[in-house]
Amino acid sequence: MVDPAHYEVRYRINPWMQPEQWMRDAQGLRAAARRAYDALRCALREAGCDVVVADGAPGLPDMVFPANAGIILDGRALLARFRYPQRRGEEAAFLAVFEQLREQGLLKEIARFPPGCFQEGAGDAIWDVNRRCFWAAYGPRSARESLAHIADFFDQEVVPLELASERCYHLDVCFCPLSGGEILYYPPALTRPALRRLRERVPVDMLLAASDEDLGRFSVNAVNVGRRIVMAAPTPRLGSMLRERGYSVIPVDLEPFKMSGGGAYCMTLRLDRSSLPAVAARVGDREAAWA
Repeated sequence: MVDPAHYEVRYRINPWMQPEQWMRDAQGLRAAARRAYDALRCALREAGCDVVVADGAPGLPDMVFPANAGIILDGRALLARFRYPQRRGEEAAFLAVFEQLREQGLLKEIARFPPGCFQEGAGDAIWDVNRRCFWAAYGPRSARESLAHIADFFDQEVVPLELASERCYHLDVCFCPLSGGEILYYPPALTRPALRRLRERVPVDMLLAASDEDLGRFSVNAVNVGRRIVMAAPTPRLGSMLRERGYSVIPVDLEPFKMSGGGAYCMTLRLDRSSLPAVAARVGDREAAWA
C-alpha cells in the first residue's frame, strides 16, 4: 500500500470527496486513516498476499490509491496520465517508484501513454484472468483513445466500456471480475452499449448486480485473491451472495478513504497479473500485491 502519511482530503475532483468534513477533524481522521490502512494491509496478508509498501509524497494525498498509478501485466507497466492537475504530480512520483520496483526485479519494463492521452491506470483497465482480456473504461477520467495504446502495448484484447456516471469516475468503483468467472458490477454505472457488450460476453448467471448501497459502501471496489475477497464492509445481501458462490469475504473498515472516493482495490496495485492462463507471477511462494 502507498503509506498514508500524506493522505488527506483537501480538494474535490469526484462526487464522493468531502474536504469540508475532513477539515472539521483532520487530526482524528488522519489517525483513523492509518488504522484503516493497517487493517487493509493485514487483510491482504490474510488473503495470501505479500505487500510491498511505497512512500507517498507531500502534497500528493491521492498517491494512497496506487491502482491509478498504471497498468501492470506480465511484469510490464504502462504509467498513467492523470486528467486533473491535482493528481498530475503523481506521475513523476510513481515513475520513481516503478523504477525502484524494476531495480528489485518486480518489474521488467516501464512505458508511458503519449502526452495528452489521459488514462488512469488499473482503476480503468481491469485484467480478467478468466477471459484473458482487459475491461477498459473511458469517460470521466480516461480517454477512449487510450484503449488502443493499452491493446498495442500489452498485445491483449481490450473490451471498451463507457462509464455513464460521475459517481463511478473509474471502472473499479463499479466493476470487479472474480476468480470464478463472475462479474460483480453496478449496472447504472455503464451506458447501454457498454451493458450490451458486457452481457454479450458474460452469461447472465455470472453477472452479480450490486445495489446502490453496495456502491456507496465501496464494496464493489474489492481485491479478489483466489476464493478470498477483501472489501469495505459489505451489505448482508452482498456478503451472503458472495458466500453462496463459494467466496470468503474479509471485510475492512475503510471509512476515511471512502471520504476521498476509494476502497480496497483503489488502495492496491497488483504486480502478479499474468496473461498466461491459470498462472500468476510469484514473489517467494505467495501472490504479490503492491499496496
